[in-house]
Amino acid sequence: MLLEHERTLIVEYGKLLLERRLVAGTSGNLSVFDRGNGCIAISPSGLAYERTQPEDVAVVDTAGTVVDGLRRPSSELAMHLALYEKRPDACAIVHTHSVFATTLACLDCSLPAVHYLLGFAGKVVRCAPYATFGTPELAGSACAAIGDSQAVLLAHHGLLACGADLAEAFNAAEQVEYCAEIYWRARAVGTPSVIPDGEMDRIIEKFADYGRR
Repeated sequence: MLLEHERTLIVEYGKLLLERRLVAGTSGNLSVFDRGNGCIAISPSGLAYERTQPEDVAVVDTAGTVVDGLRRPSSELAMHLALYEKRPDACAIVHTHSVFATTLACLDCSLPAVHYLLGFAGKVVRCAPYATFGTPELAGSACAAIGDSQAVLLAHHGLLACGADLAEAFNAAEQVEYCAEIYWRARAVGTPSVIPDGEMDRIIEKFADYGRR
């Protein structure tokens, strides 16, 4: 089976998306890009995470053509392909509809550095202008807004996060959701201050080898 390890990871992390309440139902999607052979494993369209098996995970080439798998790839395939083309440092993508990140996205509100843990995603997580789901317009909007961050909010939609591997992309999505909740709660009682860019640069540098031996 082509990309067996990557497809197994998609299944495992798909279940984690549900467990951590980063998605609801069959919403959201995730992928892993093996840049060595030019193939991408991506979650299938409309299949419940708890029912997904490795053979259900679609494998496509960089043109989006299915080369292995029993089911159609996610409806957001175009967004994954576009981000992989824009960001050569990315080998995994996680797309969520987590509640607090999506709340900010529904306000067309970017997420500033109100907490140092945002450093796992960048100094700011911008909000991309709205476009219909599954369209080239949404793919272009997300890629234009993400810059050099590891995540971007999608207006009236959700969150897109990327990383060197699926663990890093998932962590970025989870930390953004945590910081989005902190920001939402802080704004409910006042005007939160923002960590200066210079300090965020220092934090991001410290995170570069965080958790590594």
